[in-house]
Amino acid sequence: MEIASTPIQGCFVVQPQLFRDDRGLFFESYHAKRFQQATGIQVDFVQDNISVSKKGVLRGLHYQKGAAAQAKLVNVLKGEVLDVVVDLRKDSASFGRYFGIRLSETNRKSLFVPKDMAHGFLALSEEVIFSYKCDAFYDATSEGGIIYNDPTINIDWDYPEEDLIISEKDLKLPTFKEVFDDISFGNGL
Repeated sequence: MEIASTPIQGCFVVQPQLFRDDRGLFFESYHAKRFQQATGIQVDFVQDNISVSKKGVLRGLHYQKGAAAQAKLVNVLKGEVLDVVVDLRKDSASFGRYFGIRLSETNRKSLFVPKDMAHGFLALSEEVIFSYKCDAFYDATSEGGIIYNDPTINIDWDYPEEDLIISEKDLKLPTFKEVFDDISFGNGL
């Protein structure tokens, strides 16, 4: 397992070692001890989520705040996505910046998303099965979000906007500036 840092502090790309033979494929998608040794982060996942999306579906940018903030390990079981995280930690050197990476059933990469990040993904293949391991339980009263096309963050989704499929709820999300005018961030959003 190789673990590489990203421009977002505490956010890591996990590349498993793949074992292939005439029967198929085996790999460890996560190993707590190796992850902690490589990153210094101990995380106890308590909830696994799966979402299924068709091509062009954009989910996000979502986060949970306060005590319900979640660290996540995300990966693609089927298909390919452009996965994006935005740093919402005011005291971070990468505050307001985003990192994007293609995750797929072919490259088998995972992305560790630390707490206090907005997260979203765009389905690039006909069908995507997306997996999230979370270290805190979902709490609807603590959820928040930022509009996918926020001009301050300026994410390059590299996809025709007219072909995006976005929920009504996600289309009504506030901008980055609106979130920071209304919410006191820092240590746990």
